[in-house]
Amino acid sequence: MKLTMLLGALIALPALGTDFFVPALPALAESFAVDAGAAQLAITTYFAGIAAGQLVWGPLSDRYGRKPVLLVGLATMLASSLAALVAESLAVLSVARLAQGLGMSSGAVMGRSVVRDLYAHEQAARMLAAMMIVFSVVPITAPLAGALLTSAAGWRTLFAAMAAIAALLLAWVVLGLAETAPRERRSAHPLAIARTFVQILADRRFVAPFVLVLCCHVGILAWVANSALTLIRGMDVSPPAYGFMFAFVATGQIVGAAAGNRLLIRYGTAGVMRLGATLFLVAGGTAAALAWADVAHWWAVVPPFALLLFGSALLIPTATAAALTPFPAAAGSASSLMGAIGFAAGALVSTLLGAVFDGTARPMATTAAVAGIGAFAFHRLFFHGKA
Repeated sequence: MKLTMLLGALIALPALGTDFFVPALPALAESFAVDAGAAQLAITTYFAGIAAGQLVWGPLSDRYGRKPVLLVGLATMLASSLAALVAESLAVLSVARLAQGLGMSSGAVMGRSVVRDLYAHEQAARMLAAMMIVFSVVPITAPLAGALLTSAAGWRTLFAAMAAIAALLLAWVVLGLAETAPRERRSAHPLAIARTFVQILADRRFVAPFVLVLCCHVGILAWVANSALTLIRGMDVSPPAYGFMFAFVATGQIVGAAAGNRLLIRYGTAGVMRLGATLFLVAGGTAAALAWADVAHWWAVVPPFALLLFGSALLIPTATAAALTPFPAAAGSASSLMGAIGFAAGALVSTLLGAVFDGTARPMATTAAVAGIGAFAFHRLFFHGKA
């Protein structure tokens, strides 16, 4: 249970750095006397750090071990949070956020890698599902906590809180996490890392389940990136009401992860993966059908996306376990590829949705429908008929 809590907290770090910080953007812009667009630089540089870190930590951990690499990542998170706390300009803050993203990305990569070191197949899927329950607390609580802290004591307190979280996790890892990497270590030479990446990407055992995870990321990112514009600006939902709606949708992920843990015992990886792909398709298709039928009401958006996250919580742990299982000696590299490609796709989707937003749910819902069709079709193509 303690290991599940720790790993769940680690994989939630990249989301924490976004969800906790976003409510502070207006106060940040006012503090540095810049417009909201300029303040977004602190988000952009954070995402850049996350993307770079996804490719760095995994291969290093395959060479030097999970624990020392994770400690370096968390120490980077701590130092950069303290630097952001005392930043006197947006430029300095943005550099600190770049380093913060780099450090916080280590949690997600190492969390998945440790699971693969210890478990495979259904056991790994059950562990990842349990971790997702812990992870799902962040999108429910972090935006509210960030808003309350900012209004009560200013945006700098957010970085004090993140520094405290980093210090707590550092102590927890030092005292409570044993080394899990295989004794046989891989080379950390750049050419060796590149060869490993190419070998993993050329292996159907990785690609087949990973495209399912990628489809889930695209559907979820459509909601995360576009739901505020769709509901608040397009449907006149108040910001507090939107917060509750966002939490309700995130609850779908928690319920799905809990259900998936039980269903894995009875139906195995194949059965849960099939159910997850089907629900993902139904949810995305329903959201798109209602949007294109001009049903401009929150109930045409929120319940379908709650179901979509429920389905993703069944699909992501099982597909992730399937993608990592064939690579016991290169779990860190495989985990890095999953995070880096998923983040790049999500960033692209977020940018495109922002560009084509038309005041309706159509762009967001259509993206979810396409992701659902992709998940279902790829599952049928790669896994149909497998036990």
